[in-house]
Amino acid sequence: MARPSRKTTLSVVALVVIAAVAAGLVLVVGPWSNTATARPTVDLVSKRTVTNGLTSPWGLAFLPDGSALVSERDTGDIRRIPARADGQPARSLTKAPKVGTVSGVRPRGEGGLLGIAVPPTKDDEQPDFIFAYFTGAKDNRVVRIDWDGTKLGRQTPIVTGIPKNTYHDGGRLLVDEDENLYIATGDAGIPELAQDPDSLAGKVLRVDFNGKPASGNPTAGSPVYTLGHRNVQGLAFDSAGRLWATEFGTSKADELNLLLPGRNYGWPIVEGKSSNREFTNPKVTWSPTSTASPSGLAIDDDAAYVASLRGEVLWRVPLNGSKAGKPEAVDLGERSRLRTVAVAPDGRLWLSTSNTDGRGDPSSKDDRMLSLQVED
Repeated sequence: MARPSRKTTLSVVALVVIAAVAAGLVLVVGPWSNTATARPTVDLVSKRTVTNGLTSPWGLAFLPDGSALVSERDTGDIRRIPARADGQPARSLTKAPKVGTVSGVRPRGEGGLLGIAVPPTKDDEQPDFIFAYFTGAKDNRVVRIDWDGTKLGRQTPIVTGIPKNTYHDGGRLLVDEDENLYIATGDAGIPELAQDPDSLAGKVLRVDFNGKPASGNPTAGSPVYTLGHRNVQGLAFDSAGRLWATEFGTSKADELNLLLPGRNYGWPIVEGKSSNREFTNPKVTWSPTSTASPSGLAIDDDAAYVASLRGEVLWRVPLNGSKAGKPEAVDLGERSRLRTVAVAPDGRLWLSTSNTDGRGDPSSKDDRMLSLQVED
């Protein structure tokens, strides 16, 4: 029997790919394979809109009463989505009420009011303060903001001098139970800064609630927890306390990384997976980067959920200890730029669209905060 020609083989492959796309399958590239593989989507159990009319929402943090704070990158405002009397979030707000404006925010490009975080409290008490990361006139910085339960108060800068640019500003914040604050920064468009241990750019920092280097950091007196990052915008702990991060690549590969203290993740010397033992490889990559551009990250029930901007996809990545499996796309029933995802107190996922950030195609109701229940 004659062997099919290369042209015939490629035509058959093309038809298979077209059929897969038409059937709702997703093409994924990862370190486990050098070729695209079709993966079925993950179905939703339910989806509802919590609030709409947001302007470039970026950060999301829940308060002990079940309500949520949302930061708007381009306005500098923080809005509160209230909880119902039964502890569930209010549904379908036209626009969540504002609790204050962070002073000193200078939005430009990817910069502005970015991540926010709420410290842990005992007995479901309201915290005395919250944290915010923003782009100012001269730098990116982290401030501690007094909180009286209803509105923002005095701001205190705790980490300053993080290099800024119109892109690659990082911005995600995360707190742990030991009162450490993790800060994701970008390389500010100067890639070599990511390898400079004395620069705050291209790093994940770990500090105490006063902004001082945390006890037990890899280098005493330094806030640097990990280095060699291009632009980290997602941070989350798994059930065992391991820290994971999403990172934007150039055109080669976006990454999901397991962060270990003192490790170097390679940028700009390597991007994606390499054989260089000086650098720690990602657990998952997406290539080309148009399939992802991963911003937000949440982990629930041994699965990482990755909110993607250019890819307009919520990816679900199964986790098994320190290992990560093949990503699958959650079937949201729509395509939108997605910025932030978090696990709500009721166990549902909250997901913000990012169609008003200057790169999307917003509808009259954008941007929105969605509440999801995903099929196991």
